[in-house]
Amino acid sequence: MVSGEYESMIALHSASPDLTPEPLAWGTFAQADNAHFFLCEFIQMTDDLPDAEASMKKLADLHKTTPSPNGQYGFHVPTLQGTIPQFTQWTESWEDFFTKSIKLVFENEERSQGPDEEVQHLCNEILSKVIPRLLRPLETGGRHIEPRLIHGDVWDGNTSTDVATNLPVIYDATCIYAHNELELAPLRPARHRMGKQYVEAYFKHFPISPPKEDQDDRNALYCLRCDMNCSALYPGNLRHRKMCVEVMKYLVEKYFDGYEGWAKARGEEIVSR
Repeated sequence: MVSGEYESMIALHSASPDLTPEPLAWGTFAQADNAHFFLCEFIQMTDDLPDAEASMKKLADLHKTTPSPNGQYGFHVPTLQGTIPQFTQWTESWEDFFTKSIKLVFENEERSQGPDEEVQHLCNEILSKVIPRLLRPLETGGRHIEPRLIHGDVWDGNTSTDVATNLPVIYDATCIYAHNELELAPLRPARHRMGKQYVEAYFKHFPISPPKEDQDDRNALYCLRCDMNCSALYPGNLRHRKMCVEVMKYLVEKYFDGYEGWAKARGEEIVSR
């Protein structure tokens, strides 16, 4: 767990040293081999949210300047969402990577909360219909995205403002090279204080990926991955599962005809994966 955070913070700090505390070391206690530590630079921070314009510009600049070292999606070491390993294996296409990533989340959530026929059906429809519909158009029809280094968990619990410099700070990272818009998923839930204002500020500095009209539903899909993982983290608490069911129902109903129906309606060549 701490090795993944250390490598994540190394990658972020190398790219944007004034946006993150400097990571110093990680290791295992000599007399407790199941106890580990992570050390980083101490930064005195405020209790306030970072300024939306300043923080989102820094985040967009980070994404612009950190393409994947091998042109693929993934990360060179395992990283975790909470205490659960996320999918990090190098993968060529974003649709393929995200499908494997959220499928792992679905499996973890079912093990944690138990099987449910409706949830299983909705998860299968997300995998077979919604993901191809919302993600395949990013990489077909002359459209193109590139894997970018993302922090992976930007929300008000992992961001602040440096007292000394008044600059935004991000920490507690779980990095992958991903579609940059995945970074905005934790800003969607109403329970988080950083919300739509920050998303709008971000897109001033990093344009929405075409098809632009899909952006909000892509964000809902990306947030589904976050919230299903939250459900997996709290066995017996079905609050997140219930929220996810409603999101899945909305996406499945809206995109019942999948990618093929969308491509036919637009007169685009159908690309199989």
